[in-house]
Amino acid sequence: MTIYQNFIAGEWVGSDATKNINPSDTNEVVGLYADGTVEDTKNAIAAAKAAFPAWSRSGIWERHVILKKAGDEIMARKDELGALLAREEGKTLPEAIGETIRASQIFEFFAGEALRLAGEVIPSVRPNIGVEITRDPLGVIGIITPWNFPIAIPAWKLAPALCYGNTVVFKPAELVPACSWAIVDILNRAGLPKGVLNLVMGRGSVVGQTMLDSPDVTGITFTGSTGTGRRVASASIEHNRKFQLEMGGKNPMVVLDDADLTVAVEAAANSGFFSTGQRCTASSRLIVTEGIHDKFVAALTAKLETLVVDNAMKSGTHIGPVVDEKQLKTDTDYIEIGKKEGAKLAFGGELISRETPGFYLQPTLFTEATNQMRISREEIFGPVVSVIRVKDYEEALATANDTPFGLSAGIATTSLKHATHFKRNSEAGMVMVNLPTAGVDFHVPFGGRKGSSYGPREQGKYAAEFYTSVKTAYTLA
Repeated sequence: MTIYQNFIAGEWVGSDATKNINPSDTNEVVGLYADGTVEDTKNAIAAAKAAFPAWSRSGIWERHVILKKAGDEIMARKDELGALLAREEGKTLPEAIGETIRASQIFEFFAGEALRLAGEVIPSVRPNIGVEITRDPLGVIGIITPWNFPIAIPAWKLAPALCYGNTVVFKPAELVPACSWAIVDILNRAGLPKGVLNLVMGRGSVVGQTMLDSPDVTGITFTGSTGTGRRVASASIEHNRKFQLEMGGKNPMVVLDDADLTVAVEAAANSGFFSTGQRCTASSRLIVTEGIHDKFVAALTAKLETLVVDNAMKSGTHIGPVVDEKQLKTDTDYIEIGKKEGAKLAFGGELISRETPGFYLQPTLFTEATNQMRISREEIFGPVVSVIRVKDYEEALATANDTPFGLSAGIATTSLKHATHFKRNSEAGMVMVNLPTAGVDFHVPFGGRKGSSYGPREQGKYAAEFYTSVKTAYTLA
């Protein structure tokens, strides 16, 4: 079987390899992917540093053309790349193709941003002096991505990093290297100069730690667990390095008595269970007022009974497998914790056997939960959702905000008053009204508050805040 190698200084570099296993069919090896070393990582950092002076001064048309070519190829290969994503991560094929299309759109957007780079020319308060305010590329960017969005998250970090003239050392999650390898291959063939983009696959304790230890990495953008994010922050402060963190969430969806029941159920099911609940924006806390609580639980349970859990590549599958055995154990452990805490298991919670061996788990719904239970406080990152009964809107808002996280929040209501108040008073970075909490556009800012995020927002024109440094220049006329 072919070994998919690391990409360093414009060359595919040999290394020991690990198996990439299909969670829908554990008998299938998706491919063998390089397991990078400390030396590989140091070489990649050195290559990026050497390439930075020329690339940072490259023309905007050159960057535009490369990013546009990459976006066009991703779109042209959306079915192939979507299938690859579904096989290595377990997301259903339609979801995987949709994510691939989003990656293409991100590259298309930043291809345009390369042509929209702008600054300001303003007068000084002193006579005969002009002031120019511009943005310079940051330097060598370390990119560390998670396993739950194997092509979209790499795209929304790689595209702006390259657009604004930075060079990159990229470490994808160990579980999902295939899509990352494919996207780097596409960018290489689109015309990136040697050393501008470097891919080192492998373990976080080796590749990621070497990136953190290097004074030559000028900025690190990280998406992943809260614990690892704190280590990224600590190491970056030591080097006076700019860093950007996207971490955990325990996102609430409030359902008020006046909500449209169909809209509320569809939004809750999508938010909590699609993509196997493995989204940082998933709603794992459903905060429901008394008047609609019983009807909502009954309707949501009926909805869950219709959802098909099966092979991600199989037509008609609504929910694919959990990504791997470790995550499956985390999910089942939390299900047992919920039972012991006194929550009522209203639906699911059982392992499932299918035609192909995989990590299949029924969507799991708890009722009679409280906001103090561990299943309501800690991010599970699986298809496990708790319903919390509250008296009224005021208690619902207080409960929604009573969390150390603040990524996404939603409300289902037909009241303009409550929708407007919730948008203003929700302590989350993104707020949805009568929509799933998961699912955001590619051209607008993404990010949260409190323990969910740190640093400038990702995506859209706001990405420039992280990937560039502002320069102010004065000239005597």
